[in-house]
Amino acid sequence: MEPRRKKMLADAGLIYCAAIWGSTFILVKGALGSVDPVAMVAIRFLLAAALLLPWVLKRKDLRVHLAEGFFLSVILALLYISQTVGLLYTTASNSGFITGLFIIFIPALMFLFRKERPTRLQAVSAALALSGMWLLTGGVKGFNLGDALTLVAAAAYAGHLIVTDKFVKADADPVMLAFHQFWMTSLIAFLIAAFMGYPMGVAGLNGWAVIIFLAAFPTLSAFYIQMLAQKGSTPFKVGLIFTLEPVFAAAFAWTLGGENFVPMKAAGGLLIVFGMIIGELSKTYSARAAVKEV
Repeated sequence: MEPRRKKMLADAGLIYCAAIWGSTFILVKGALGSVDPVAMVAIRFLLAAALLLPWVLKRKDLRVHLAEGFFLSVILALLYISQTVGLLYTTASNSGFITGLFIIFIPALMFLFRKERPTRLQAVSAALALSGMWLLTGGVKGFNLGDALTLVAAAAYAGHLIVTDKFVKADADPVMLAFHQFWMTSLIAFLIAAFMGYPMGVAGLNGWAVIIFLAAFPTLSAFYIQMLAQKGSTPFKVGLIFTLEPVFAAAFAWTLGGENFVPMKAAGGLLIVFGMIIGELSKTYSARAAVKEV
């Protein structure tokens, strides 16, 4: 296959990931009347692990990456449980835009754990994103429990990306790493649901249809396509394309989800997207500066 065609397919794959992840916010919110949010996370990831099992059984050592998988599953459980519970209290469009703030959390976590200072562009990026969130949520008075939980999810998302990057660059098997994350995340969610006494049942075919869709597409296929696409794409391009996720989330919420289009919120969401793009640009400039220095 020609290099140009490979790049086009990789870009199309990344756009698919952004679109499919963007669609989940309105789908999850619509299904929360049929299933408890923690139970939804538990069942979703259990099904994703089951779907991946045929490839896992071809591996010689099923215990490989157990420790890494556990570490990542704790972060993943925090991400999806806080995001899913948050959707009980906030809109799908708000959830999509606030989750997109994970790009702003990345330089903050890099500074906290690796002592890497953020660049000026990253500071501008953070300021734009925070201003956008202020407009999106209506300020302190409009900032509700759902928005706060989604902000926790955004921070967990950033942490998951940083830790995953470390393991993948250490030549981890992506199939086994994903499998252990999936079933362990499911187990954590099941244990929380059992301890808290949350109901585990799913009411109606619609609830099951949404969970099966979430397991097969946004969880399993999107993760796999992302790994394939990243082989032929730069980190800058991947990050830039992923800024489309909250845009897709808002588009689905305002059309198929029937949420009211509020110009002030749309402006806030646009500021967040601009902030994310500038954040990705700052990474490219930092990389170029490092190359010149070498």
